[in-house]
Amino acid sequence: MANLKEIKRKIGSVKNTAKTTNAMKLVSSAKLKRTEELAKRSRVYAGKLTELLNEIAHKLQKAGKESLDNVYFKEVSRPNVVDIVFITADKGLCGGFNAQTIKRVSQLIESYKADGTKIRLRAIGRKGIDYFKFNNVELNDEIVGLSSAPDYAKAAEFINEVAQSYVNGDTDKVILVHNGYVNMISQEIREDQVLPVDPSKLELSAVSTSELEVEPDDDDTLLEALVKRYIEYTMYYSLIDSLAAEHSARMQAMDAATKNAKEMVKTLTVAYNKARQEAITTELIEIISGMESMK
Repeated sequence: MANLKEIKRKIGSVKNTAKTTNAMKLVSSAKLKRTEELAKRSRVYAGKLTELLNEIAHKLQKAGKESLDNVYFKEVSRPNVVDIVFITADKGLCGGFNAQTIKRVSQLIESYKADGTKIRLRAIGRKGIDYFKFNNVELNDEIVGLSSAPDYAKAAEFINEVAQSYVNGDTDKVILVHNGYVNMISQEIREDQVLPVDPSKLELSAVSTSELEVEPDDDDTLLEALVKRYIEYTMYYSLIDSLAAEHSARMQAMDAATKNAKEMVKTLTVAYNKARQEAITTELIEIISGMESMK
C-alpha cells in the first residue's frame, strides 16, 4: 500500500506541474501577441529611419564627398578594443533561448581575443549577467529589468553611454548580439555592428526622388543627430525583438513540458493500476490461504 500511495502522490504532483506549465504557456502566448504587434510597428519605424539615413548620406556624397568623413562611419580594419552589447532574458524556463546568445557571445570573445583584441562586455538581462559572473568574466556594464520591459528612454541612455565611449576613442567597434524573433516556433541569433555604422548597409548609390534638401555645411551636425537616433532605435528594437523571441521560446518550452507531464501521468497511471492489481491479488491469495488452513 505504501507503494500505491507513493505512485498516487507522484501522479498528483505531475498533474499540478502540468497545470502550471500549461498556464505559463497561455501567458507567454498572450504576451507574445502583444510584443509581436509592437515589434511590427517598431520595424516600420526603424525602416523609415534607415531610409532617411540613406537619403541624407546619399545627398551628402552627391554634394561632393567621396566618403562619409564622420566619426560614426570610420571603419577600423584591426580594432584594438571591441564592445559587445548582448541581451538575454531576466528569467529562465525558455529552453535554449539564453544559452544560444551566451554561446555566440563566448565565440566572439574567443575570436577577437585570438587576434589580440580587447573585449568589453555590456550585459542586459539577468541570465547573461549571472552566467559570466559565475565564470569570472568581467562585465563593464550591466542592467537588469530592461530586457523584460523594454523602455525607449532607458535603452537610449544605455546605448548613448556606449556611443560616447566610441566617440571618445575608448573603443573601436560596438557589436550588438541578441536572440531574435522569426516566428511562433523559431528564433535566430542576430549580430549587428552598431558602431561604426556599416556603409554597406546604406544604399548610397540609390537614385533619390524626394525633395529633401541637405546643406553640406551642416553634414556633421545632421549626421550626428540622425545616427544617434538610429543607434537608439536599433537598441530599442533589439530589446523588443528579443522579448518576442523569449516569449516564443518559453511558449514552446512550456508546451513541451506540458506534453511530457501528460505522458508521465499516463505512465504512472499504468504503474499504479499494475501495483493495485498486484495488491488485490496478494490479498486474495492471503484470504484463500487463510480459509484453506482453517479447514
